[in-house]
Amino acid sequence: MKQNKQKIGNGWALLPFAVFVAIYLGAGLILQHQGVEMAFYQFPSVTAMFIAVLLAFAMSKGSMTERFRTFANGAGQEDVLTMLVIYLLAGAFSAVASKMGGLDATINLGLSHVPVQFLVAGMFLISAFMGTATGSSMGTISAIVPIAVGVADKSGLSVPLMLGACVGGAMFGDNLSMISDTTIAATRSQNCEMRDKFRVNFYIALPAALISLILFLFLGRPDSAPVMESLDYNLIKVLPYLLVLVLALAGMNVFLVLTIGIFSAGLVGFFSHSLTIFEFAQSVWNGFTGMNEVFFLTLLCAGMSALITKNGGIVWLIDKLRHMMKGHKSAQVGVATLVSLADCATANNTVAIVLSGGIAKDISREYKIDPRRTASLLDIFACVFQGLIPYGAQLLVAASLTNQYGVTLAPIDIIPNMWYCWALALFGILSIYVPFADRACRKNPWNWEYDCPESEVAAKKTEMEAEAAEQQALEETV
Repeated sequence: MKQNKQKIGNGWALLPFAVFVAIYLGAGLILQHQGVEMAFYQFPSVTAMFIAVLLAFAMSKGSMTERFRTFANGAGQEDVLTMLVIYLLAGAFSAVASKMGGLDATINLGLSHVPVQFLVAGMFLISAFMGTATGSSMGTISAIVPIAVGVADKSGLSVPLMLGACVGGAMFGDNLSMISDTTIAATRSQNCEMRDKFRVNFYIALPAALISLILFLFLGRPDSAPVMESLDYNLIKVLPYLLVLVLALAGMNVFLVLTIGIFSAGLVGFFSHSLTIFEFAQSVWNGFTGMNEVFFLTLLCAGMSALITKNGGIVWLIDKLRHMMKGHKSAQVGVATLVSLADCATANNTVAIVLSGGIAKDISREYKIDPRRTASLLDIFACVFQGLIPYGAQLLVAASLTNQYGVTLAPIDIIPNMWYCWALALFGILSIYVPFADRACRKNPWNWEYDCPESEVAAKKTEMEAEAAEQQALEETV
């Protein structure tokens, strides 16, 4: 009788991933030891990934044409190309909205309506809104921290506490934003809708944010009320951010949402005389090019993953992980652990999700985890560790922006005040064992056989049909 062929795992096929991590992490550690600023961002991740891709090519069997065909098929998948286009549109919207003054208007609007006794909690809320609206924790931190440090300096507040509120709020927004590169990477890698992932994520992020807010309200009262300067803002410049958020939550196609956002921000800029047609065009281009790192990283990683999969690396990894994954819940712990380790190694939450996404999808199919749930776990735990590692860009930038006020802080000084990330980790783990976040999916339950026709379920059916046909043919021969 005909025997079924099974893919053979090969642990050595994962070597390109290990080389990427070793180069990226190793360069950062060496430069940090030498006292170089932003040490983990001096060796470009794309260059490290390119070296890893070359190794994957060298380790693959077959002609060079066959190897490149495998690479191109992986990089050219519909989900990958969709992700890349969304990156470009998100970058363009963020650039245009910021250029026409939307970022400054939103910050000033928030500060103008926050009572001075609630400054720390207010900064957390402003950062959370800005992070959600812009999809960029780095952009939010860079814009808000200088203002926050100045306010803390005037009021006698703890600067590390204020920075913890700002960075925590930015991470909250980045984690939930519809146009965040982490959200895009997590949802497209698991082939689910952004709004569905948002709903699952919201049940976990909201209680973490509320606990953080309460802590900041009690711990962040100033000794004296500082005199706040009058801040000017134009409410209409905030509208493009709100429009994108509302349309995305309403379920409109993400391409259409971002396109509307780009041109609505441009129109606001034209009518407020803060943007010309040439500045608009240049801002769109700057937004495109501003996403070049994550664009090329995703493209190369997708192609390399296809080579590694063909060489048996993913089969080997899942087989090893199966020893710790005994069921549905332990598999979710495995996904969370996978992306957490990837973020600690790369110090970049988007890179961590891109690296882990394919493997997490295979684990999700193996143990029948709702892809909306998997996408949420990827984004949550990448966010948690990105806000807690002292060599991550968010804490490094926040600490460096305090120098202009004569305050010397190290990123590690901020970590104890990152209440949001600590609380998010707690509720993320709790949600695995007490599935309170799954209520977001109850009205629209996931149909495994419909959504995953190439999964184990479909494969098993095909196998059974083939065996039945073979048995029938044997009986007829006899």
